Amino acid sequence: MLDERWARTPPARAARAAILTGVFGPILTYYTRREHAGLERLAGVEGPVVFAASHASHIDTPILLKALPAPWRGRTVVAAAADYFYGRRPRAALVSLLFCTVPMRREGGGSTDLAHVDGLLRSGWSVLMYPQGTRRSDGGPARLRSGAAVLAARHGVPIVPVHLAGTRDAMPPGQVWPRRRLWQPRHPVRVTFGAPIAVDDPGRRREAMARVEAFFAAQEGRRAGAPLALA
Repeated sequence: MLDERWARTPPARAARAAILTGVFGPILTYYTRREHAGLERLAGVEGPVVFAASHASHIDTPILLKALPAPWRGRTVVAAAADYFYGRRPRAALVSLLFCTVPMRREGGGSTDLAHVDGLLRSGWSVLMYPQGTRRSDGGPARLRSGAAVLAARHGVPIVPVHLAGTRDAMPPGQVWPRRRLWQPRHPVRVTFGAPIAVDDPGRRREAMARVEAFFAAQEGRRAGAPLALA
């Protein structure tokens, strides 16, 4: 798999910060009205962590990266589907520059497929993963894969669950650009960070992912009007 290591060098990081602020910032502001919750949960965490995020749209990654405080954003890599983003070098180079992605197989890799991320965690990089693996066209929940918990247990770092709401409406699967007509209001989008989840034993990875799944379900319940505590 192609891993564009140059995308993690200081010049590339500086360019990415400028692009996220100067290009993606205004675009996201035009199409979305964003709010964040739970960022205080990162205050007592030194890092690195494994962010395990829900996934409904290609706009999820820039939305989530913009939600992160700059110190976290500058040291976070994004696990991207190798079959989709890394089949051709130009596309691999582009997504690596824009979002600091690293390739990861969606099917069949197992824990050995995570080996190329180990060095990054050891070097203090956090990893953003989408444990649902792909965006469902019907918007329904997908079974969570356990790679995030395997990595967290292997390196003794917590999982931080992140739920994104409203991104599917802003940019549904199959669209290459967010949608909004001039007279329409911006799409409301909410990014919610959950409490860090410790994973002491790889054998308990399913239990850890069940907690992530429960957090996602609770946030979906909140959207539907059910009461929700962030804990």
